Amino acid sequence: MDDGLHHECGLVALCGLAPTTANATGVATTAVRMLLDVQNRGQLAAGISAYQPGRSDPIKTYKAPGTVTEAFSLARPEEFARIVSEVDGVAAIGHTRYATTGHQDEARYAQPFERHHGRLWKWFSLAFNGNLANYQELRDRLLAKRGYHFSLDSDTEVLMHYLSNRLRGDSPPSLPDVMRSLSEEFDGAYNIAFLDATGRMFVSRDPLGFHPVSYGTVDGVFVAANESVALRNLGVEKINHLEPGEMVVVEEGEVRVERYAEATSAKCFFEWVYFAHAGSEIDGTSVYQSRLDVGRELAHGESELCLPADTIVVPVPDTAKAAADAFAFELGLPCVEGVLRNRYVGRTFIEPGSERSRAARSKYSVVPEVLEGKRVFLIEDSVVRSTTLTVLSEQLRAQGGAKEIHVRVASPPIVSPCFYGVSFSTKAELFAHRFIDGEKEGGPSDEELQAMAAALSIDSIRYLPVTDVGKTVNVEQADLCLACVTGRYPTEAGDIASSRCG
Repeated sequence: MDDGLHHECGLVALCGLAPTTANATGVATTAVRMLLDVQNRGQLAAGISAYQPGRSDPIKTYKAPGTVTEAFSLARPEEFARIVSEVDGVAAIGHTRYATTGHQDEARYAQPFERHHGRLWKWFSLAFNGNLANYQELRDRLLAKRGYHFSLDSDTEVLMHYLSNRLRGDSPPSLPDVMRSLSEEFDGAYNIAFLDATGRMFVSRDPLGFHPVSYGTVDGVFVAANESVALRNLGVEKINHLEPGEMVVVEEGEVRVERYAEATSAKCFFEWVYFAHAGSEIDGTSVYQSRLDVGRELAHGESELCLPADTIVVPVPDTAKAAADAFAFELGLPCVEGVLRNRYVGRTFIEPGSERSRAARSKYSVVPEVLEGKRVFLIEDSVVRSTTLTVLSEQLRAQGGAKEIHVRVASPPIVSPCFYGVSFSTKAELFAHRFIDGEKEGGPSDEELQAMAAALSIDSIRYLPVTDVGKTVNVEQADLCLACVTGRYPTEAGDIASSRCG
């Protein structure tokens, strides 16, 4: 099933709050610096749009395929200086792109998306993080009207058209009113960074709060990102977190938070497990601390085991490192680096599908001196398609000489597709779905776990129970989106999409 492009991407925004002048510049370099701190959220492309008053093109956009370093030529200082000087301004939004379907390598899918117009409040640029679960319905609705055309298979393009429609009129509309209107039609996850050619900016979080948004000010500059670490690294002392259904608007040097939609909560637990930077906070909860708590919970399930002296704990780097440290500490075992990561290979989970297996094989090296003859607890953050775990289990035995491999997973089994911005949209691609008989909070049976272990050629596997997720991320269980581990979706479009996909 193809429901458009899913985006669990990196967003940044910044705007000088002092009165602007025609020759004021300086945000582009800082925007790129911030993009490096959200690089973990997307590696396919990067870009920024910047606003400069008095310029013939008040908004200029630069974007290119690749990592931030590649897209902005950071290894070539003169070229980087040329790029940022051409696109600089007093305000900017930026994006790092990750897509789960569609044309991953085409430059025209890179964001931000810019739309030109003769009226400056209708000339805007946007960056998008999430996935519109009712993308196809929204697209069909526009196609049924005369005059609409789509050149990309992307929900970002749909979002751009809907925004354009709401900005119509003979005077600039209220930005909260624009978002209020859109929220009545959109279903899914949609964090947005918006900048128009009058210098107005907003950053919004969808009414269910699937993914995080943080904001603050430093040295007279408003800054926002979906990784709080990007703000902390700039020196922001007070980091605020947008609530679901809120937006922060910057107009005429003033910053205000507006509620544009009534909200509930369906925060994506996978943010804490995998996507978020370990140094970030999500709604005030430390990502690193939550991963430590998961490791402790996993260790409690081993309390009745007799652990031989040759037992070691090995994390799958890097996301599982905190969980492995806590797991080992609780059990009094050594936590050692028996698996090393090649830092020049990206995160294989967010690679295009055909590249995942190749990338997984080149991403890790094992250390025989650590593994030889050992009983290994291999700690993994999650098992989605099992690509990485299959490769690692082979390497640990054949190259590392491990005697036993016992996998412990810092999340519950992924048994259902995600339609809110994470890269799995069919049941057939999910490893655990092939073994678990039904979606149940009680967790897999012993027989199902044994079948999984046999398929992976390991000695055992065990997951974090669904019922333990809320307490490890410091969020009420009812306020989390657990659709991928329970099959129960928080929105109508999610239910419909699940019923259609195989």
